[in-house]
Amino acid sequence: MTTGVRRRMGVEERRQQLIGVALELFSRRSPDDVSIDEIASAAGISRPLVYHYFPGKLSLYEAALKRAAEELAGRFVEPREGPLGARLLRVMHRFFDFVEEHGPGFSALMRGGPAVGSTATNALIDSVRQAAYVQILSHLRIENPPARLELVIRSWISLAESTALIWLDGRRIPRAELEVQLVHDFAALAAVSAAYDEEMTALLRGMLKDEPADGSFSDLAARLISLAS
Repeated sequence: MTTGVRRRMGVEERRQQLIGVALELFSRRSPDDVSIDEIASAAGISRPLVYHYFPGKLSLYEAALKRAAEELAGRFVEPREGPLGARLLRVMHRFFDFVEEHGPGFSALMRGGPAVGSTATNALIDSVRQAAYVQILSHLRIENPPARLELVIRSWISLAESTALIWLDGRRIPRAELEVQLVHDFAALAAVSAAYDEEMTALLRGMLKDEPADGSFSDLAARLISLAS
């Protein structure tokens, strides 16, 4: 007869376990509503042992946020193949997958959670935005963007964030429609900017030249034409 013995975790392994447990709890409820006792219980350890690895909930929240930020930034990674509209739609689908999986934590982060005022947390949020920005530039094959293009991309990333927050508050609009709408929003922002700038006009034409007749950007054009007729 053998007796089961709980395996002793190493320091880093235990830290990673606690981060995973905390992230799971923060994904279901606002971090303000999750206690160290709950985290300890879910991890199967004592409260003092949690404090052995993390000085407090703030530091554990920041560690969980760092992992979430890395995962969210990864959602914007997409092979540079095929029409841009289709690529952006896949990115938006993965982005909303994350938002849906981590709703309360995502909302607390963007609206103000226990660690949002900290420099470290703000830096993590900015790192996700920067990663998304760099990925979009990669899709456009541009290394040194003009000022208007930078404005378009960063405005669109902010729009995606605010749209996700509004959607979480009631989910009154079908998620799939919002994913398509955000792709259309990117094209619309670029088109408005192109109306004021020749360099943006050339960039917009480059974006549209490989779009199929049934693609996302073509669908937007058809909708706008129907409104004007």
